[in-house]
Amino acid sequence: MKILVIGSGGREHALVWKIAQSPMVEKIYCAPGNGGIEDIAQCLDIAADDINALLDFASREEIDLTVVGPEAPLAAGIVDVFESKGLKIFGPGKLASRLESSKVFAKNIMKKYNIPTAGFEEFTNLKSALKFVKDAERPLVIKADGLCAGKGVFVCVNLEEQEQAINSILKDKAFGDSGGRIIIEECLAGQEASIIVISDGDNVITMASSQDHKRVFDDDIGPNTGGMGAYSPAPVVTDEVLKYIQGKIIIPTIKGMKSEGTPFSGVLYTGVMITADGPKVLEFNVRFGDPETQVILPRLKSDLLELILKSVDKKLEGHTLVWDARACVCVVAASGGYPGKYEKGKLIKGLSDVDCAKEGIVFHAGTKKQGDEIITSGGRVLGVTSLGNDIKSAIDNTYAVLDKISFDSMFFRRDIGKKALGKVFSN
Repeated sequence: MKILVIGSGGREHALVWKIAQSPMVEKIYCAPGNGGIEDIAQCLDIAADDINALLDFASREEIDLTVVGPEAPLAAGIVDVFESKGLKIFGPGKLASRLESSKVFAKNIMKKYNIPTAGFEEFTNLKSALKFVKDAERPLVIKADGLCAGKGVFVCVNLEEQEQAINSILKDKAFGDSGGRIIIEECLAGQEASIIVISDGDNVITMASSQDHKRVFDDDIGPNTGGMGAYSPAPVVTDEVLKYIQGKIIIPTIKGMKSEGTPFSGVLYTGVMITADGPKVLEFNVRFGDPETQVILPRLKSDLLELILKSVDKKLEGHTLVWDARACVCVVAASGGYPGKYEKGKLIKGLSDVDCAKEGIVFHAGTKKQGDEIITSGGRVLGVTSLGNDIKSAIDNTYAVLDKISFDSMFFRRDIGKKALGKVFSN
């Protein structure tokens, strides 16, 4: 089979890496790819959101399956376009993708189908939003409605922070059209976990649990990012908790979307907070998480391509997966200044010193090739990933690999996986 993977981040590197292991694969293309993906796939000079160019390529080259990594092309309706031309593509259609592209839509779906989540109000009017927070209990979470690359969520502990967030989104238009509406919701307390499932519109297959680290600095300090690291499995997701999430959140969402006339097929990522009152939904995404994918796929022993094809062909019922019992940790090496302004073009040293067969995998994100060298080209540059017999050894192995790699102004969190230490895995 000829496969096209769309995207350029660490998630897409992990997808290409795993798909390439399938005996069904003849050739993999990636649009636009990055400096690491080039080693295992043919990278194309086509932007991930250039749907017409992607369609032309897939048609011309007779691509057997397209796998969409990032959310933007899904929200723009790439699946609908490809399917209208008879091309096989993995992911939800434009209307189903609103579970991620509109937080207001997702919240209203949860409200309608009694899916546990934080209490919320939605606003388009600046004065009304500011008036609401003056009388509200604190802390609060302020969210821009649309896609903001993981940066449109503000956890605000006092009135000043809440007013700043509201003004930034609604008045200053920090996120453009994505901030035309906001949600103000109660701030849930507990531990977060990421639950990713594959659906064919009726059936679901649950992937291994994981936990992301969104704040930029150690001890969950600083602004939100696209993700600074992850580990799998998440000990907080016990068998009992997972059963609850599947029964009260995942299945009702899939059934609800079908009832709405917009069946959901593809990846449903649920960010949950494990509270004292049980798991509650923080957000839905309609694609693989980044960096969660980098810790889930190294643990997957089954053929990822086979799983994706069963989703696309509506044949997931009865399918099972085999998992590596070991833990996996990924730490993101980022450019100085991220998630704000940062410089590009920094030479990355030490990549050739890593024995990926024995020590771990270096998934590229913001990188590109310059001659025989790899340079930085983004905020999140690399996802250094290692397996271990337990979370402690996975952490140690990952940081040992990371210590071999350097580039000017590189930084990373030193506490990834810390929350899982001393806890027992159930998955």
